[in-house]
Amino acid sequence: MSLPYPLVEEPDPLAAETGRKLFAGPCDFVKGVVAMSGLPDPDRPEICFAGRSNVGKSSLINALTGRKSLARASNTPGRTQEINYFALGPAFYLVDLPGYGYANAPLSKVEQWQKLLKQYLAGRQTLRRAFVLVDARHGIKSVDEEIMSLLDTSAVTFQCVLTKADKMKAGDGVLDQVRSRLAKHPAAYPELVLTSSEKGDGIATLRAIVASLL
Repeated sequence: MSLPYPLVEEPDPLAAETGRKLFAGPCDFVKGVVAMSGLPDPDRPEICFAGRSNVGKSSLINALTGRKSLARASNTPGRTQEINYFALGPAFYLVDLPGYGYANAPLSKVEQWQKLLKQYLAGRQTLRRAFVLVDARHGIKSVDEEIMSLLDTSAVTFQCVLTKADKMKAGDGVLDQVRSRLAKHPAAYPELVLTSSEKGDGIATLRAIVASLL
């Protein structure tokens, strides 16, 4: 019997090359958004990356684009405090969302950008897919489930991307935990992606997925 939420298979050579070309092209910072009124015009498809503070979101975006500092990586949770838009080539947007959960910032500031995050996820018509990042060492937490439930009610398909996969311990049950939690969410795409920004694992696969969506 096949497992629920299997790992995505590696892309075939054509799909891998399409993904490589997409991310090898221009990827430029457009703007940081602090209110829904500041969002760019919804004139092109976009994909977004969401995850708990310090899950490795900025590092993953940098690995995908092959740039060391496109997204600002930090060891301080809560560094990304805006919705950051990047133009992925001339016709697509890549969106880096503020981290949710614990953040090293004043409570009023945290509440402000959490509200913005939820408004964006619930109401952006051009959003093709949300990639929800989960630390492979810890699995899905309650704050992840809150965002996943929001995506369920907003009918926004999301795909779970496990980060820091090189630090997983065999037999710790994280994959089983993730699969059981995702089974409760109708908007969850039924394949998992394992990635390591440090080792490069899963980067070609994720690039190919994004290219197929855009």
